[in-house]
Amino acid sequence: MPSVPFDATAAGAAHPGIGTAGPQAAKAHAGWHVPYAWPNAAFRSCGRVTGRLMSTLAVTTREHLLTQPTRQDFENLLAFRVALRRFQRWSEDQAGEVGLTHVQHQLLVAIKGHPGDRPPSVGQLADYLLLQSHSAVGLVDRAEAAGFVRRRADPDDARVVRVELTTEGDRLVTELTKITLTEMRKLAIALNNVLLLHEDQPG
Repeated sequence: MPSVPFDATAAGAAHPGIGTAGPQAAKAHAGWHVPYAWPNAAFRSCGRVTGRLMSTLAVTTREHLLTQPTRQDFENLLAFRVALRRFQRWSEDQAGEVGLTHVQHQLLVAIKGHPGDRPPSVGQLADYLLLQSHSAVGLVDRAEAAGFVRRRADPDDARVVRVELTTEGDRLVTELTKITLTEMRKLAIALNNVLLLHEDQPG
């Protein structure tokens, strides 16, 4: 793995303070949509931070919809985008170090994080990854050829094809998730701080 970790704090955040509201709280504000529940305790931990961020940002957006953006708003937006891009680049590099493309990494996360007792269908994976059906099929084909996933028929509906991780795929996504969750928390805190600067400002 690369020796220099992604540092979200360096992207522009400087003020501490995050809440604990879950990601579903964001649904109540300005049309934010949470597509599915966080599937396990580790992801829910990140979800509480991200949910607080999304909820507060939604309220802030609604309250300032009719105001002109300030210089500080543009600076905050830049810091927001820089943090996201640095995290994305860091995540892609981590995946590449273990022989995955970043899209394959996302696929493995979608399979591992899918809630329920059965693996996700190809259609569900397309929804998670925001892909067209044929693109999801091609992605699964390549991951299967590489030995990361395998298809199996749904026991109750032969028309449905489900996708599960192989032992190697499970090992890789678990290894990557251990380090990614730490960086996700840093990113969530950084973005939370950047976007909530106005709470520390008078008026």
